[in-house]
Amino acid sequence: MSNKSYLSVYAKSFNWAGFFLPGETLNKCSTLYDFCRVADNLADDHDRVENKKKKFDQFEKDFYQKNFKSPIIKNMWGLIEECNISLKIVEDLLIGIKSDIKDNVKLNSKKDLLIYSYRVAGTVGLMMAKILRVSKKSSLKSAIDLGIAMQLTNISRDVVEDYENNRFYIDKNFHEILSTINLAEAFYENSFYSIKDIPISFRFSILVARRIYRKIGHKILNKKNLDNYEKSGKIYVSNVEKILETFLSIFDLIKLSFIYKKGEQIQHDHNLINEEINLDERI
Repeated sequence: MSNKSYLSVYAKSFNWAGFFLPGETLNKCSTLYDFCRVADNLADDHDRVENKKKKFDQFEKDFYQKNFKSPIIKNMWGLIEECNISLKIVEDLLIGIKSDIKDNVKLNSKKDLLIYSYRVAGTVGLMMAKILRVSKKSSLKSAIDLGIAMQLTNISRDVVEDYENNRFYIDKNFHEILSTINLAEAFYENSFYSIKDIPISFRFSILVARRIYRKIGHKILNKKNLDNYEKSGKIYVSNVEKILETFLSIFDLIKLSFIYKKGEQIQHDHNLINEEINLDERI
């Protein structure tokens, strides 16, 4: 897609935070995002379900058979090998994205919501942590938490749009939206302390991304009711707000210097996910 990366076009919050990463690391993150975006676009395409399934199945086949004619697949395999990313994590991601290729998508429980959020975003957080050379088990779990938190924020923000596309991740009422944001808050909290285990040259970027994405949830809370929420359109963080959140991330960085929790002190809410997916095998 011309000379622009998918990251700069589709993920402006992440692209902003990526400014604080070393160039080589940002390129690796961009490689991961490109792969995820191409897969996601196949599921989101406005085409018949049968056609989308065929295209996605072909993409999966090309990936597993290492069809390096596709630079997206070639680069992703390079990342998997260089960063020691378990293939099970990529499989989880593809299963999650593929689950959206239906006439109607309906999640029926908190367990469904958390498993879906892990598959489509917790996996990405985990792979990102591998790129950032995180190796501590609890810190990798916290990377999953941050990915899940961001996905829950996405779901809370996109309820109206998702309903129009017959995707019912949560019910369209403000109580359910607030509950989802509160659930996201718990995962954002769990993600914080282990950021200290990320190499210092990468740490600030993650704090910025975390703050900017969390801000979306705070803006939704300020809508007070479903009517205001629907009238507001897509809720996003403005550039002025991003600058403020970036400045506040400096205080997060300082806070990390003074407080530390051992891995066993961080309560990861992974029990429901582990009923179906063994996260320890992925880490």
